[in-house]
Order: sequence, then structure tokens, then C-alpha cells
Amino acid sequence: MVASVEIVPGQTADMKVSYGSQGLDTWHYQFANNESVSSVRDFEAAVLTNCNTVDFPANCLSPTYKTLTSDGWQLRWQYGDLVSGSNIGVSMPQKLQPGPFASRLSKFAPVSLFFFFAVLLILGMVRGVRLHPVHYLFLAATFFSFHLLFSYMVDHVTPFSAFLVASAVSLLLTITYLRLVVNWKFAVLQAGVWQFIFLVLFTYAFFFEGYTGLTITIGAILTLAIMMQLTGCVNWDEAFSRTLGPIPPGPR
Repeated sequence: MVASVEIVPGQTADMKVSYGSQGLDTWHYQFANNESVSSVRDFEAAVLTNCNTVDFPANCLSPTYKTLTSDGWQLRWQYGDLVSGSNIGVSMPQKLQPGPFASRLSKFAPVSLFFFFAVLLILGMVRGVRLHPVHYLFLAATFFSFHLLFSYMVDHVTPFSAFLVASAVSLLLTITYLRLVVNWKFAVLQAGVWQFIFLVLFTYAFFFEGYTGLTITIGAILTLAIMMQLTGCVNWDEAFSRTLGPIPPGPR
């Protein structure tokens, strides 16, 4: 925007600039045309939003004042003298995109499966339950059935509905299979509970943008603490000797 006004020496003039815009992603105000460091004085900007879930883009200054209103936020940037290479901006809330979301879940699937198998292996050694590699192969298939079903359902129903159905199917497959391999108690209270944690809860954390990494880290640390408490008094020599023995016959 360019504006010109003629004034005589010593005369002052007030200039008011307003700007209306429409957009879906971010709103920026740049202090300079390039990304170099700029200096501003007596600067004040205000932004009124009609939503509560606003964020601020990278390399942007946070507002100096934030006031919660009935339908959103009143954000103000006020500086007497500022020298900075950053700008100011607001990120609009984004709807969950099914395609990229399903892709993120699939990329994280091996990590969840690793935690699940590690816990099953430790609990099996402690409880004297031996699972054959073929059993683990079928369990991996039931685990990944969640991601396969979710990826195809998310194009037809809401992401949360697809998440609930895929979780129920995967848990049902695991529990009904392990009750034949071991028993109902191990299938529900051991495998079922831990699959619920590592598959369902870890996946649910992806619905909260910005908190996924923190949630998974806390879950991993809690899992480590629980495993240490459960196995602290275990004689690992005896546990490994039981594990390396002959495989008992399955149920007939």
C-alpha cells in the first residue's frame, strides 16, 4: 500500500491504515520487505480472533498482551523501540487432514510394535509363557491391521470413528488369538492391556498436535519404570533357562 500527503514544515498529520483479509493458513505482518533485521518505533498492532485455538508461526514474535474474549482472543503487539529480524503473525486452526494423518500413524507403527513386543517378551519370561516366532508374526499382523483398516476407512468416515473401529478390531484379533495360545488372563490382562497402551493410546496422542512427542515420551518412561519394578526381583539366569528349554505342546 502506498499513500502520499502534502504537509508544510512543522505540520503533523495522523494516518490510519486498516487492512482486511481472508485466508486459511497464516496471517503475517512484516516489518521489512526482506528478512533482514529491521527497527521500528512506537509500534502497536491488534488482532481479534473468533476462535480459541490460535497459534503463532515460527520466526514470529509472540504478542505482548493476550486477552481472552467471549468468542476468541484479543492479541496485541506493542513496542516502544524494537530491533528484530522476526515478524508478527497468527496461525489459523487447521482441520485434521485424513491422508497426512494416516501417513504419520503408519510411520510410527514400527515404534509402537517394538514397545509391544519388548513388553510381551519380558512378561513372557517372567510369567513362564513362551511365544513362538510364528505367534509374534501373527501378533504383528493383528497390530498392523489397525493401520491398514484406519487408512482405508478414514476416507469414508471421520478420523475419530475410523480410529475407534480400527482399535476395536485390532484388540479383538489379538485377545481372541492369545486366549488360544496361552489363556484368557494373559490375553486380556497382559497382551490386551499393553496393546491398548502402545497402539490405542499412543495413536490417540496424534490427535493432539504439538503434544504427540511429549505424550509418547512420558508413556515410554512410565513403561520403563513399570518393567523395572516388575522384574527387579527376577532371577534372569533361571528365567533364561526356562525360556531356552523345549517348547511345550500347544492345547489340543
